[in-house]
Amino acid sequence: MELLLEPSNWALLAAIGLVAGFIDAVVGGGGLLSIPALLTLGIPPHTALGTNKFAASFGSSMAAWTFYRQHLLKPAFWYMAFVATFIGAVLGSILVYLLNAQWLEKALPLLIIGIAIYSLLSPNAISDTDCQAPTQTQPKLKQSLQGLILGAYDGFAGPGIGAFWTVSSGTLYKLPLLHSCALARAMTFTSNLTALAIFGYLGQVHWQIGLWMGLSMMLGSFVGARCAIKFGMPFIRPLFILIVLSIAANLAWSAWF
Repeated sequence: MELLLEPSNWALLAAIGLVAGFIDAVVGGGGLLSIPALLTLGIPPHTALGTNKFAASFGSSMAAWTFYRQHLLKPAFWYMAFVATFIGAVLGSILVYLLNAQWLEKALPLLIIGIAIYSLLSPNAISDTDCQAPTQTQPKLKQSLQGLILGAYDGFAGPGIGAFWTVSSGTLYKLPLLHSCALARAMTFTSNLTALAIFGYLGQVHWQIGLWMGLSMMLGSFVGARCAIKFGMPFIRPLFILIVLSIAANLAWSAWF
């Protein structure tokens, strides 16, 4: 697909990618900005999703690497989660072409609003209270179910996936917040890359635009991850709630009104 973009379009994509990468690295939800930006260029919905997966892979890889360098992620502890996320993302990316997504569009706002309410009312949802860094591999069954469900969701749709990973990881494994963020970034990178392979095979990726936005996301993710590590809970929690509510409002407006 050929698109002739004005210099202002390229500049806008770079700016949106920078902000989206920053948000994704901290709490997830950058797709709330990047996907609408791609759609406004006239890119068809499936191609916009595939292009966004390409761009997001840059950002999530940079964020995951930054957290890993700070010893907040030990991949060996999460082997089953990686495998299950890969399988789930393959299934989800295929299903998006086979199923009617209208029911999902209407249900998603309710699910994400539920996450926001749970995060506000539960003191341990995204906190470091009574949490400690893992010292061994976590239960494989939990990893498998979590990875399969969330990997499939990210391959199928993806809005709010970072929030789902962060909250569910803190709840299932009692991880400190930064460790939950690190795991979320690593797993979204896995599902992004897997879904990208499927979309690319089906010819649903605009590689040039995805590369341009992806490089901007990479820079934004580096800055976002460093800010999350430096400022911790006081920085992450309010931003998390704000982004989750914004995602829910955006999805509700699109699906219900």
